[in-house]
Amino acid sequence: MAAGLVMALGAGGVACASEKEEKRTFVGAAEVCGDVFAGPLAEMVEKTTGDKLFFAKGSKGMERVVTALKEGYESGNPWAAGDVLCLLRPKDANQTDEGGAYFSMYAPEDVEGEGLPAGYELYTMGVESSVGRGKASIYFECVTPGLKGSDKTPLRIHGIFARGKSDVPDTREYRNLNMTILHAVSLKLVKELECENNGGLPKTPVLTPKQPLRQ
Repeated sequence: MAAGLVMALGAGGVACASEKEEKRTFVGAAEVCGDVFAGPLAEMVEKTTGDKLFFAKGSKGMERVVTALKEGYESGNPWAAGDVLCLLRPKDANQTDEGGAYFSMYAPEDVEGEGLPAGYELYTMGVESSVGRGKASIYFECVTPGLKGSDKTPLRIHGIFARGKSDVPDTREYRNLNMTILHAVSLKLVKELECENNGGLPKTPVLTPKQPLRQ
């Protein structure tokens, strides 16, 4: 999972950098990718990353993600790479010290269930959700009038939020914070896709571990 995220965020960084409207400046979390983290999310992002300024990215992340997911579904393949919603690269960080939010289309067998790595915990939202050190993951399904056949075979969406390199502790508070951020941006995505019933996600995050933490 970690390697896939690194590759995805790296590829997304190239895509973001190619956007003509990208600003060569640093901004707070509320502005880093347009309004992706606007409102209360901005403070959450700054808290979990331990950073206040990020390399500014363009505002078309949501548009890219929606397009990638629709094209992936319409391809008939069981999975698709998706795209980066927002890349978080703090000011003065190394190029590889980055996190962000990423969405892809998952194959049915990708749901890991009880096979999560040590240090990860299953939560109860969506088809499957989990948290690990500095990372949250959620799988959910989308039935939408925008995709023919999704009423019979839903679009399967996998979302990840990673805070990147950070000195903040790996505690329940921060694990819940990462999942709260991922839940919020997932709801923004299902709104754009017009998923029925919010893609099965609750309106407010359910931050309940499904089982004790595996060490």
